[in-house]
Amino acid sequence: MPTTSQHIVAPSIDLVRLNFNPQAQLGLSLVLALVMFGIALDLKPDDLRHAWSRPRALVIGLLSHHLLYPAATFLMIELLHPAPSIGLGMLLVSSCPAGHISNFFTHRANGNAALSVSISTLSTLGAIVMTPLNVSFWASLDPQMAALLHSFSLDPGHMLFEIALLLGAPLVAGLLVQARAPALARRLHVPMKRFSMLVFLAFVIGALMLNWTIFIEWGRYVVLLVLLHNALALAGGYAFARLARLAERDCRAVAFETGIQNSGLGLVLVFNFFGGLGGMAIITSWWGIWHIAAGMALSTYWLMQDRPWSQA
Repeated sequence: MPTTSQHIVAPSIDLVRLNFNPQAQLGLSLVLALVMFGIALDLKPDDLRHAWSRPRALVIGLLSHHLLYPAATFLMIELLHPAPSIGLGMLLVSSCPAGHISNFFTHRANGNAALSVSISTLSTLGAIVMTPLNVSFWASLDPQMAALLHSFSLDPGHMLFEIALLLGAPLVAGLLVQARAPALARRLHVPMKRFSMLVFLAFVIGALMLNWTIFIEWGRYVVLLVLLHNALALAGGYAFARLARLAERDCRAVAFETGIQNSGLGLVLVFNFFGGLGGMAIITSWWGIWHIAAGMALSTYWLMQDRPWSQA
């Protein structure tokens, strides 16, 4: 049963509205499109062929990301009973595609970067269907989250169309440039990657500063949940890959592809489909900050763990 504190927190946290106006929403959408376009510029046929030559690892990564993690998130929500809007935010994050920095963390941790890129790309394409499907399916199994979905009249088809525009269009544009003007794609890739990363980080930091008092007041209700939720993703992805007897480098790739989520997309969806609902917005925003710290910490741990081997 929900705790007394949940009943106190739930209605009040949902009255919170982040300082995130329509111009900021449009800005974040454009940043996401820029990031997706930059990722597509770096998609080399040889990388994809290499990953497809080992389809088992690819399937394990996609299953971990799109099926196991949302299911585990639902079980975590049923066990911990967070406020319904916070639980719905957790489900939304777990249903988003892999975050664009997962490839960086995988490479830094001596993981299989080609596999990471392939899982990221396919999880992004798959998210066009899987994100609205996972959110609507799992939330419908919990009466309180189902009531929230009903109150916002969530249309999975509309969400599918929105995600296709946000993710699919820039990916296709980048792939077209890569296919028809590979020399131009090579010249654009590095500056585009650095520029999009800097713009994204600047956007996150700016949004945090604008909403600092809100995070100070309400952050305590989501900080531990996000830590546990992200740890579940990273550890669960790694464990699932180990159980499937993948190579260590592949296990690391699957861990990051499961635990680094495109929370920027999640935040856009919170404002576009849920009116910026406080619990959802706060937990999605904090996810965007925390998973960078967690990814850096885990990649550093694996890097330090490997260093004695490389020096031997």
